Amino acid sequence: MKVFNLGCELQHGFEGWFASEADYDDQLARGFLECPVCSSKQIVRLPSAPRLNFGARSSEPAADDSAQADASSATPTPAVKQASSDVVAGSCDLALQAAWLQMARQVLQSTEDVGQRFAEEARKIHYGEAAERGIRGQATREQTESLMEEGIAVMPLVLPEALKSPLH
Repeated sequence: MKVFNLGCELQHGFEGWFASEADYDDQLARGFLECPVCSSKQIVRLPSAPRLNFGARSSEPAADDSAQADASSATPTPAVKQASSDVVAGSCDLALQAAWLQMARQVLQSTEDVGQRFAEEARKIHYGEAAERGIRGQATREQTESLMEEGIAVMPLVLPEALKSPLH
């Protein structure tokens, strides 16, 4: 099993699990890979480093190793300092992506998909002709503007296609 770090042109990062590198190449060529955040099919394999060595280990006894590790962590080298700030920035981006995906899943779970009937259903709910409930669907820009002019609160939200169906 191969686990690759992947990304799209909008710099959303995610993992892909493949039987082999050839399997990854085949799925990419056939257009099967897509970003779970934005549904982009412009996927690239990102560099990954399962292990980073920032310096050689000393051959001193184990008791001295822990003291040396404490000293080196207190004053990191510039290379380590730069790497750790990149990790923090990447962690922040990943945390935002995870929070956004969690919110999108919550919207999908707590709303009814009314499809192209969104504007019609929103009006029925607003004017008390239908039971109040959370709905989602598609509306044109003109329909959305008309709903807002009537005082009906709507919010455009693009949901990734990958969340709308079960994962395989």
